[in-house]
Amino acid sequence: MTRERIYLYDTTLRDGQQTQGVQFSTLEKQAIARTLDKLGVDYIEGGWPGANPTDSAFFEDAPETRAIMTAFGMTKRAGRSAENDEVLAGVLNAGTRAVCLVGKTHDFHVETALGISLDENVENIERSIAHLVAQGREALFDAEHFFDGYKANAPYALDCLNAAYRAGARWIVLCDTNGGTQPGEIHDITRAVIAAGIPGARLGIHTHNDTEQAVAGSLAAIEAGARQIQGTLNGLGERCGNANLTSIIPTLMLKEVYASRFETGVTAEALEGLTHASQMLDDILNRVPRRQAAYVGASAFAHKAGLHASAILKDPSTYEHIDPAAVGNARIVPMSNQAGQSNLRRRLAEAGLKVEAGDPALARILEEVKTREDRGYTYDSAQASFELLARAELGQMPAFFEVKRYKVTVERRKNKYDQMVSLSEAVVVVKIDGEKTLSVSESMDEHGSDRGPVNALAKALAKDLGRYQSAIDDMRLVDFKVRITQGGTEAVTRVIIDSADGQGRRWSTVGVSPNIVDASFEALLDAINWKLLRDG
Repeated sequence: MTRERIYLYDTTLRDGQQTQGVQFSTLEKQAIARTLDKLGVDYIEGGWPGANPTDSAFFEDAPETRAIMTAFGMTKRAGRSAENDEVLAGVLNAGTRAVCLVGKTHDFHVETALGISLDENVENIERSIAHLVAQGREALFDAEHFFDGYKANAPYALDCLNAAYRAGARWIVLCDTNGGTQPGEIHDITRAVIAAGIPGARLGIHTHNDTEQAVAGSLAAIEAGARQIQGTLNGLGERCGNANLTSIIPTLMLKEVYASRFETGVTAEALEGLTHASQMLDDILNRVPRRQAAYVGASAFAHKAGLHASAILKDPSTYEHIDPAAVGNARIVPMSNQAGQSNLRRRLAEAGLKVEAGDPALARILEEVKTREDRGYTYDSAQASFELLARAELGQMPAFFEVKRYKVTVERRKNKYDQMVSLSEAVVVVKIDGEKTLSVSESMDEHGSDRGPVNALAKALAKDLGRYQSAIDDMRLVDFKVRITQGGTEAVTRVIIDSADGQGRRWSTVGVSPNIVDASFEALLDAINWKLLRDG
């Protein structure tokens, strides 16, 4: 059976950049484009030339890609020819192989938002697409508000699509711009469009996630006959986001109901880089990756319950719908006070620690975990700290260095502008190979702002670790979470630190104390010790 081709169109650099709080630099856009190309998407929408300096700069120095680089713009304005519309000219001047133009297909928006007649709008669509084709570009038409427009006035919405189709558009993209259309409606309306004369091989789908159904809506359109999907990495996008390609791509490739009928430009080898691509985008955005994200999240293949872990030991398919390695992810059996010995042995094995069933150390480790969790620790989300705890109980934890003392001070004083500012300073004394070293660090960023006592402490601790220094130079703190686990006078602070290094590894550590500085320092120590352990 011949499989049909599904084309993947990524709009992270344009629609994804419309996310509140997101603004890519030109260098960041170039890095994302290279990652998307390596993943194997068919189209990369680089932005709207002329809309902002960053997008214009990107197209002036866009990376060479196998994927078709695409510029985005809008159809010509009423009262102007396509040849003399400077906005349309700016999009064409980007020099991309493909151009995607957005146009209205909902009569309400044409008359209310644009303030022109319905016939003028149809003419604008047809003339604009024809102009692109005459310039030798692959033309795409994003039919904005199409599903709402079809439900309000189906004949007019179809007239808009047919105008673009007659003019030679390679793709007619049906847009659920407000994100409220249900998957069943998307399926039926897409079928109706095909029945009205536009082939499915020329149809795309662009959904938004306002009802948490963007992925379902995209797949519904594919089932109905559309053959292009538009979306973004990690579902980035305006309001609640766009269809999430990090969910759609593996679903198309790994689920038999789709894989038996469809193929994409993504290879099995490239798919193994999906988790890395997802994390790369979060790194650029300075965001903590969403643990519960399908396929690529840190918790996507985490098995906490003892019963689940026991079954996973026998056959991973008992509680996993795919092999996590297929998307570059990994199985995690977290430790918690719900865990049994089968869960514990599995987690120890993943850390390279082989302990036979019935070994008394297992009971000791479990008891220590439960005791500590009663005090406020959590090893469910701090796997590195759990490994260090277990190694200490097994007598397999090296003593790299010893902290003799540390001190943190916070001072308020006037700066040169006669403004009162804070300054945090930390002092850490460590003993390495019998020698003591003292490190002092201030927590001041390049703008002269105080970044707080924990930052000062982290900088001082990592400032001079003697022969271990080179091992931690590529280490960085990527997230810092604080929670009060008890209220009132018995309040206890839990700190969880997420760290990363230049080898792409991420790990989490935990510290607990009534004093937030002590809790933070404990988590920092664990983070460094785990890094040294992993680097041998």
